This record gives sequence, C-alpha cells and structure tokens, in this order.
Amino acid sequence: MALPLLPTSLVGSYAQPDWLIDRAKLAGRFPPRVRAKELWRVAPEFLDQAQDDATLIAIRDQERAGLDIVTDGEMRRESYSNRFATALEGVDIDNPGTALDRSGHPNPVPRVTGKVRRKHPVEVRDVEFLRANTDRTIKITVPGPFTMAQQAQNDFYKDEQQMVLDYAAAVNAEIKDLFAAGADIVQIDEPYMQARPEKARKFGLAGLNAALDGVKGTTAVHICFGYAAIIHVRPEGYSFLPELANTPVQQVSIETAQSKLDCKVLETLPGKTIILGVLDLSDPSIEAPETVAARIRRALPYVPAERLVIAPDCGLKYLPRPVAFAKMQAMFEGTRIVRGELTR
Repeated sequence: MALPLLPTSLVGSYAQPDWLIDRAKLAGRFPPRVRAKELWRVAPEFLDQAQDDATLIAIRDQERAGLDIVTDGEMRRESYSNRFATALEGVDIDNPGTALDRSGHPNPVPRVTGKVRRKHPVEVRDVEFLRANTDRTIKITVPGPFTMAQQAQNDFYKDEQQMVLDYAAAVNAEIKDLFAAGADIVQIDEPYMQARPEKARKFGLAGLNAALDGVKGTTAVHICFGYAAIIHVRPEGYSFLPELANTPVQQVSIETAQSKLDCKVLETLPGKTIILGVLDLSDPSIEAPETVAARIRRALPYVPAERLVIAPDCGLKYLPRPVAFAKMQAMFEGTRIVRGELTR
C-alpha cells in the first residue's frame, strides 16, 4: 500500500498478553540473552499456536489504532535479540557465560565456542504469517551483529572484529530471506552502538555494513538509550548517531520524547529517513495528541516531513496492553494533526 505523509509505525515490539507470558517475571529481570522458557505461561505443545494468536491480536491492535506500517509485535520473542542469537551455530546456550549489560550489571549470555554461522532461517515464518494477515506495509526486526557480539561471552575468537563480521554474515543471510518472504522493511536493532560507541566506531559500523551487503529492500537501524522500564537515566544526546550517515541503511530509528532530544542532531543524517520516537515510555500516562504533534514539529526544521516516520521511542514490550494501545492511538491522532497542518 502507498504510505501517507508521516507514516506511523511501531519500533518493533508490542505488549504481550498476560495469558501468554509472565509479565511480572519479564519486568523483574534484565532482558534475557539466553533462552528464558520459564517466562511462557502456555504449555510447550500449545506455544506456537498461542504465539500465533497473540500475533493476530498485535496486528489487529495496530490496524485499529491506525498505524500505516505493521509489525508482528515480536510476540514470539522473550527479548528482541535472544530468539535469533540463540539459534546460531557456534553458540553454546546450555552452558552460558556472563557479560555486562548496558546498565553495568552482569547477565547470563550465550558463550561463543566456535565460528558463528546461521544454521537456518529464524524469522521467515514470522514474516509469512504477518504478510498473510495484513494488507498494510510490514516491518520485521532482527538483532544487529554488533549488539549480539556485545551480548555474548567470547571463548573462541582472537579478533573481536571477526566475531562481529561472522554475526553480520548470519544477519545478512537472514535479511535476504526476510525480504524474499514478503517483508517491506527490515530493521536491524543496534542499541549497543549507543551504549558502547568507541567499540561501535572500531568495528560495529563494519558489521552493520557487512550485514547490509547486497541487500535489496528498505532497511532501517534502531539505536536507543534502552528500555525505559529498565534504564531510567537518559543522556541529553546520542554518543553515536552521525556515524550512521555513511552506511547503506535508508532509515534510522531514534528516540526523542523521554530524552527531550535536541532534534538539530538530525541534520547530521542527510538523506536518511528518520523514524522519530515521539512516545515517552517511561511515563504510563497517555500523551495528548497535541503533545505528540508538538514532538513531531520539533523535528520539522531539520528533516523534511517526507523523510519522517512517526513511532514510539522504543518497543512497547514492557507497557500494560491498555496503555500501549492508547499510546498508539494518541500517536496516530497527533500525527494526523500535523499531516493536516502540512497539507492545508
């Protein structure tokens, strides 16, 4: 479908139903890097069906809220990254290691014990299911090679950059299969580029470029300050953002609401479409549409409306479902105000 001016979208995740996942356990820990099957409330033999049903709810909620670009809500994932990261060859998930999370706390992580390779497609069925159940533009997300490398204990590679490049080869093969399966947009989630900017400059950019090598289709990268439910302190600006200007990715997803970001920094990404975060996920109150509209207007002096997509700051995973839905509705209504102003 043709997209309107200022199309609306999720970053990726939507709130999973309480009957599907133990949301208290989910909120009471750091995002899992190894598998966390204990989070699921549904018996293993019924889990695929339950996840499909939850995905249908996520799709319909996005459509009802008016979103132009629809995701699967990441209903099948315990975290944004672990479902893909634990499906790779060369990764020991049964005997996990430890790595510091972006908050500085140790977290169990996969141990890299051999060459990282993709054994099989991981999210192709997710795209096929999404494509079969909506006629709107669809987006799917994959974890980025640099972020996955930072969320692992390296017991194999002498050269960390080579590990990132092998993760990138796995992501590259996945992205090509996701486009072949019907995805309109594929987004790479790379929050650790913001968390560890020096390493990101050293070899994270090379990983991102390798992950996109030869890819035909609209690609995005998401870079943020972390889930508001877990990371409570926001810096005033990004420590890693202009570096993305020379990458082949077409869209860059950033947060501006909670951090009250000075949108002038967007001038450093000429030619990129900006997925503009306008929902503050640290605040459970529902934004007034005019609040959303004001946050959109802050970006317009620096990015033309034709290069803006309107989204939350980050994934809605940790919000209660009624709050997540109401915030989506407010985002759509606020966007509609600005569309009207721009087309008068």
